[in-house]
Amino acid sequence: MTAFDYIVVGAGSGGAVMAARLSEDPKVRVLLLEAGPEDKAFWITPPMGYPMLFTNPKVNWMFETEPEPELNDRRMYQPRGKVLGGSSAINGTLYIRGHPEDYDGWRQLGNTGWGWDDVLPYFKKAENNTRGGDALHGDKGPLSVTDQAGGSEVADAIVAAACEAGLPRNRDFNGPTQEGAGHFQTTTKDRQRHSTARAYLKPARHRRNLTVLTDAQTTRIVIEDRRATGVDYTRDGTSQIARLTDGGEVVLSAGSFGSPQILLRSGIGPADHLAEWDVPVVHYLAGVGQNLRDHFYCSLMFRCKKPVTINELANSPARQVLAGMQYVLFKRGPLASNGIFAGVFARSTPDKHRPDIQINTNMWSVAGRTKSGMKAHPFPGFTISAVHLDPRATGTIRLASADPMAPPEIRMNFFRDQVDRDTMVRAVKLVRHIAAQPALSEYVETEIAPGSEHVTDVQIEAWLRGAAIANLHPVGTCQMGPDPSNGAVVDPRLRVHGIDGLRVVDGAVMPRLPHGNTNAPIIMIAEKAADMMKEDRKGGPHA
Repeated sequence: MTAFDYIVVGAGSGGAVMAARLSEDPKVRVLLLEAGPEDKAFWITPPMGYPMLFTNPKVNWMFETEPEPELNDRRMYQPRGKVLGGSSAINGTLYIRGHPEDYDGWRQLGNTGWGWDDVLPYFKKAENNTRGGDALHGDKGPLSVTDQAGGSEVADAIVAAACEAGLPRNRDFNGPTQEGAGHFQTTTKDRQRHSTARAYLKPARHRRNLTVLTDAQTTRIVIEDRRATGVDYTRDGTSQIARLTDGGEVVLSAGSFGSPQILLRSGIGPADHLAEWDVPVVHYLAGVGQNLRDHFYCSLMFRCKKPVTINELANSPARQVLAGMQYVLFKRGPLASNGIFAGVFARSTPDKHRPDIQINTNMWSVAGRTKSGMKAHPFPGFTISAVHLDPRATGTIRLASADPMAPPEIRMNFFRDQVDRDTMVRAVKLVRHIAAQPALSEYVETEIAPGSEHVTDVQIEAWLRGAAIANLHPVGTCQMGPDPSNGAVVDPRLRVHGIDGLRVVDGAVMPRLPHGNTNAPIIMIAEKAADMMKEDRKGGPHA
């Protein structure tokens, strides 16, 4: 096989952007390796299709954590995209950047060039917002950001109720302020999901200098004399090696679970752990797989007085056929939106100077999870979910087997800190306070979960231990920072400390969680990384 100037591992939210941006230079050859298939599954296209992808092993890694001691030894289900577009092809499509102070905090940790003023241009570069461009938004980027199709009277009532509860109305959660109640924008275009595969990769596929291989699972990075020289991968049951040109680079964009796992398989990581699996130590780097962070959330569910929720659709084959026809023929109907129309950013206590709680509204309620997805209640219902945006819990990614194709060992360590427990209890109370407002009186019939038997702080905490879960925003396992002795895996230019020609470009590099969903920040990181790599290739000041 021809040697490549860049080999990008993973075609997800970061990798698809990297392959598209790096291949803009016709003088370089780019190889993109994706473990999953092409993004042709029907349910990837409609915004409401993601519940059907939630447990689909064809496009989903379907990871699970180890038993969580503080959560009644429950395992946390961890769906991750295994398809072109990665998790941007199976997520809920919400477009949230986080709070400006998140990025100033990254810079304060020693990550020069990652403050809010540094990253805002890359958010704007990526964005094509249908509301138009301004000082905070772009309207010429590849990624379409739109207001939701249709709407929901329940979601509108929740926004009104949050305002009655004392929160300000907020038209734009990515605008001048984050706090308040309002409606979400989504990464959709023409009422279809706009994943990174469709926004970035599809327009680039015609380039002769870009090779995309699907169903190609990377097993390790080839390291020679502390330089990445290629990638081992398996395709069609055969182990193969892709080689770099002299001075070429490997870009790991396999996600916060996959990227550290591949580094560990390659002998890069803590020596004592590598010894457990007889992996030769190529380079000691203690931080690999450490600092795993995720938002933590719970779902309060309500029985609705009116038949105006998605539950009626989920429980009626006839309505499902009609909805399918509406969408296929006209791109209209309930499948044309994601069902998460509105939300709230709030402070759990008055002394907080910025929101630490995110509230999402789902126009359905679920009785449980089945092999085919989520099972709706047999009556109208909706969900108001509370998310802790700044949990203190940190976990780990480690090897769980000598088999390079086996999933990693994932430990979240949720709920060990009293601050996390107290914040989630307050978040439950805030949701209940909103649900009790007059604007929701004609919709809320009764609270299904937690229910009336969970009233005191002790009772609420007990319910959380049995019901709350990860919010599926894992980050931090290859965190960036200037000093590897303090746990950093990559430097502020996302180069792996101590190994030439190897970078990590995905959510794993985030040293701390952003206050919001992580898809938009990962795309921003990739946009910035591509510019840095182009500059370095030209012999810029940081090369």
